[in-house]
Formats: sequence, C-alpha cells, structure tokens
Amino acid sequence: MVQEGFLTLHRAGDDEIERIIALMERYQDTPMDLADASLVAAAETLTVSEVFAPDRHFYAYRMSDARAFTVLP
Repeated sequence: MVQEGFLTLHRAGDDEIERIIALMERYQDTPMDLADASLVAAAETLTVSEVFAPDRHFYAYRMSDARAFTVLP
C-alpha cells in the first residue's frame, strides 16, 4: 500500500514526541495510551481532524485548538 501511494508513513519529530508526553499527562484520567496520543499528535502535525480510531473514548480527545475529531468508522 505504501508503494502504491495509498498509505503514507509518518515519523514523529522531537516536538511531536513532547506533545505525546504532554497529552498522556493531560488525559491520564481517561487514560490515554501511547497509540491514542501518537494519533492525536500526528493529526495536529498533519492538520488532519478526521481519524480512524476504533476506541469509543477517542471522542473525548481534542486537538490543540480545542476542535473535536471526526472519528471513523
């Protein structure tokens, strides 16, 4: 899928890793795991608000500008 251009891999930079840590601290009562924090941080970096997340609790998370995600499916 990567070779055919249907899927792009994203690598977190240092700023994004710091954001992941901050998110996990902020949402520790949910609790937010590494996968969820990584998805939120990547979405913010890529300026994407539509995400695929099978976890129902993902609706509680917000982007840095307080916008809610559109969660698929």
